[in-house]
Amino acid sequence: MSTPAPAVSSPAVLPPDQLTARPGLDLLKDMIAGKVPGPPIAQTLNFTLVEVENGQVVFEGEPQFAFYNPLGTVHGGWTATLLDSAMACAVHSTLAAGQGYTTLEFKLNCVRPITKDTGLVRCEGKVINVGRTIATSEGRLIDSKGRLLAHGTETCLIFSAK
Repeated sequence: MSTPAPAVSSPAVLPPDQLTARPGLDLLKDMIAGKVPGPPIAQTLNFTLVEVENGQVVFEGEPQFAFYNPLGTVHGGWTATLLDSAMACAVHSTLAAGQGYTTLEFKLNCVRPITKDTGLVRCEGKVINVGRTIATSEGRLIDSKGRLLAHGTETCLIFSAK
């Protein structure tokens, strides 16, 4: 695993017409290349998109003490956000120009505690199936030793953005 690359451009939220003007794969590739800004949540929660191909994405992130819950581990919300991002972007990578999507539901299982000492983690999202209006995907969050930290599934609604 590599260290997350610094953002080339400042985080921003693109207008909907720019998000759907071209295929999702092209947009995500440009995000990695720094040609379009990444979302603010990635900077806030210290993760970044590092790989994308049709139906698959990889995010990397590093848990911080600032993400701790009262139990002394990283809050499940950080894990959920990272998995949701990977699973949803896997679907996004399959969209044609003019299509949009939104998450309908996701489920995750946290199987190992995460702390600030866990170090860099890798979150892989893969499409299971893409239909006309519904897509499903899965994700795995692993540490630098290849140990599974969490996994999940997601259902997304695909719609015409025109």
